Amino acid sequence: MCYRTAAPADEGALHALWAAVFPDAPTVTTLWGRDPGRHRRTFVAETGDGRLVSVLHYLPRPLRSAAGTPQRVGCVGSVATHPDARGQGHIRHLLAAAVAAMTADGCAWSLLFTGTPRVYEGAGWRSFAAPGWSGPLTTAAPHPAAAGVRPATPADLPTLRALRAAFDATRPLTTVRTPADWAHRVPVWYAPPTQILLTDAGTGFVVLRRPAADSVEVAEIALAPGHEAVAAPALLSAAAIHAREAHLTTATVHLPADPAIRAALPHLLAAPRFSPTHYGMSRPLLASPSSVHATTTSPTAFHWPADSF
Repeated sequence: MCYRTAAPADEGALHALWAAVFPDAPTVTTLWGRDPGRHRRTFVAETGDGRLVSVLHYLPRPLRSAAGTPQRVGCVGSVATHPDARGQGHIRHLLAAAVAAMTADGCAWSLLFTGTPRVYEGAGWRSFAAPGWSGPLTTAAPHPAAAGVRPATPADLPTLRALRAAFDATRPLTTVRTPADWAHRVPVWYAPPTQILLTDAGTGFVVLRRPAADSVEVAEIALAPGHEAVAAPALLSAAAIHAREAHLTTATVHLPADPAIRAALPHLLAAPRFSPTHYGMSRPLLASPSSVHATTTSPTAFHWPADSF
């Protein structure tokens, strides 16, 4: 078995490997293909007959620390092992190579998201929680300000960008989004039927996804400073209206636990139930373990799905 970095000639085999493992393989290959340094940041396991059976990729991204300062973070993704090659320790070897490369690349720490944490715990990653709520949709009358919420259009991009930057200005764990992210990454993760709703006044937006046939997920929000108390209930109430019109019955909310957001939950959920997730994992590299822990456990910390890698 050979463990090495990827080469341009491997691209077809990598696409085939991801297609064999991921239901959203086109998303994985699209985003991977936009990393100009992808080959040196992609690690593969190759059998003696030249078959690629395991892969992972890391992407350095600017994430805000507990103090709100951007740090270079090695974000690990596109991790896959062919079903007939699992349980042989390939990911452990690739993670060790990635740790060495991320450290040499000046990454303060590493971030990944997974539903199988045991794969990574032995290599030094530790899980952290993210807030969330779930429950049946409310049947209460809409908030009066919900009438001033509409679907965003391409012309609203400057407003969306400004809202995102202001809401995240000092928020730990958020990514400093670039114009390229808005042009290429956000549209991939928020492709239809995902919806972005924006207040007419430009005081906030919310992102709605459909994780199940009968449910809506509120996956992202941005609220203009000083307008949170009105914008949050307006947006969540509008989300409830859109969900009911689509004959949905339940909702999940994956948003930071800001006071305005918590207060607005009854405008979407009839009986909000706290439902945190534990998909995020972190590993210190050049930064101290305590500083990484402070970032991932900050009360206002959050990582938006459109910044996934």
